[in-house]
Amino acid sequence: MAAVETEQTVRAQAKFVRSSARKARLVTDLIRGRSVPEARTILAFSDRAVARDVERVLHSAVSNAESRPDLLWRGDELVVATAFADEGPTLKRHRARARGRVGRIMKRTCHITVELSPREAQVPAAAGAASETGAAQARTARVEEPALETTEAQADDQTGSTEPEVADSSPEPQAQDREEQ
Repeated sequence: MAAVETEQTVRAQAKFVRSSARKARLVTDLIRGRSVPEARTILAFSDRAVARDVERVLHSAVSNAESRPDLLWRGDELVVATAFADEGPTLKRHRARARGRVGRIMKRTCHITVELSPREAQVPAAAGAASETGAAQARTARVEEPALETTEAQADDQTGSTEPEVADSSPEPQAQDREEQ
């Protein structure tokens, strides 16, 4: 497993894992964006065989983060920033079939990568605002659209009268008689 670190993320990678990238992506999608303890729990209870390999890469990334003296990060306070599985080389094997033919066997491999970063509360506000992507900005812009304001004239048109309605504070006497019976 190779380890590469950047300023705000710590990364671990396992290469040539004997599983297809498609199967590994199903597991890495489960832990992306989760805290390290939560990701460990998910991987521990996963039925997929590749979950053990992903768990080893996650453990390696946490060890890389804790071993760097300049970061001072604790493993339980980290979040899985990215987790992905890329295709590796495919081993091609052959098996004899009927009538002198050959059946091809594809033994696929993948490269699993896990990147950890501190929680958003620990990242300085300036760094968090600079790292916001265009998709996230568009998402927040949609949420912050101003609500439609109605003017008094439009409200009067909707009710159909220009006089303010006065609520009658006393209930009708017939309604009281019906309630008593």
